[in-house]
Amino acid sequence: MRGHTARDQVTATMDVEGITLQGSLGVATAADVRALLHTAIDTGSGDLVLHLGEAEVEDATGLGVIVEAHRRARRAGRQVVIADATPRMRRLLRATKLSRIIPTAPVAEAVAVAGPVPA
Repeated sequence: MRGHTARDQVTATMDVEGITLQGSLGVATAADVRALLHTAIDTGSGDLVLHLGEAEVEDATGLGVIVEAHRRARRAGRQVVIADATPRMRRLLRATKLSRIIPTAPVAEAVAVAGPVPA
């Protein structure tokens, strides 16, 4: 069994602009990120903006967490919007055709789409 490294870490910040992920989103961090996204979807309203500018999707599990959040949000009458995705993330979304179902936007547009988060 391998040990955890700095690459296996992700931090998440939730604020009025959505959720910002920093670090590696993969098999080692999927459970924590999944739990955070589920809570945000279940307790919020409107679009959930997911800022990925400082995050790296490391594997299929990491991508699966985003897809699962999208599906859960749709069932709750909401939408996940990916903001400030890295060029690599945008290519991954296009290659998997997820760009057709999960909207992406630069930061300023994503905030305008989602609007302020109610207190």
